[in-house]
Amino acid sequence: MLALMADKIGMTQIFDEKGVLIPVTVIHIKPNVVIGERNTKKHGYSAVILGSDTVKENKISKPLMGQFPEGVKPQKNIMEIRDFDKECKVGDELGVEIFDGIRYVDVSGISKGKGYQGVMKRHGFGGGRKTHGSKFHRAGGSTGMAAWPSKVMKGTRMAGRMGGVNRTVQNLSVVRLDKEKSVLLVKGAVPGRNKNKILVMKSKKK
Repeated sequence: MLALMADKIGMTQIFDEKGVLIPVTVIHIKPNVVIGERNTKKHGYSAVILGSDTVKENKISKPLMGQFPEGVKPQKNIMEIRDFDKECKVGDELGVEIFDGIRYVDVSGISKGKGYQGVMKRHGFGGGRKTHGSKFHRAGGSTGMAAWPSKVMKGTRMAGRMGGVNRTVQNLSVVRLDKEKSVLLVKGAVPGRNKNKILVMKSKKK
């Protein structure tokens, strides 16, 4: 699997060669530094540990500094990618160029938090009658049983916290790749707010 950590910049629109307007999300892929490796002989699985966003040493505690090998600057964000397809060694920097030639990507990130919401916004309930005196406009309705055992079943759709969870959007088309600016333009929207950290992966289905 090919994957790198990146920053979501925001959305814009571009025109293709035929003049068709395409809505795209701008993804900035800073250099990802390989700070560690895992192999099947020693650890039981194959993976690489990537870091991004260099920070000063005085911002990192001494126990955490131990995971950065000599010659590698401490990184703010660390992630382990299993079964990495590209050959690399500790200290290598990987950028947007590894997605050169790839047409589709999957993007994973934390969705926007929407706070505590009712059933109409959270689950798309239609609500009750909107006429005067109905007293049932946006309520969730009955959740229990009429007979024994009188309890609420697990998984019942009710009001609650919405958003702020990890979501993955699959099969986003790569519209443009700019190596000079380290920018990837993908067609459509990706989860999360602007400037949020996201994970860009080679598409699993295409």
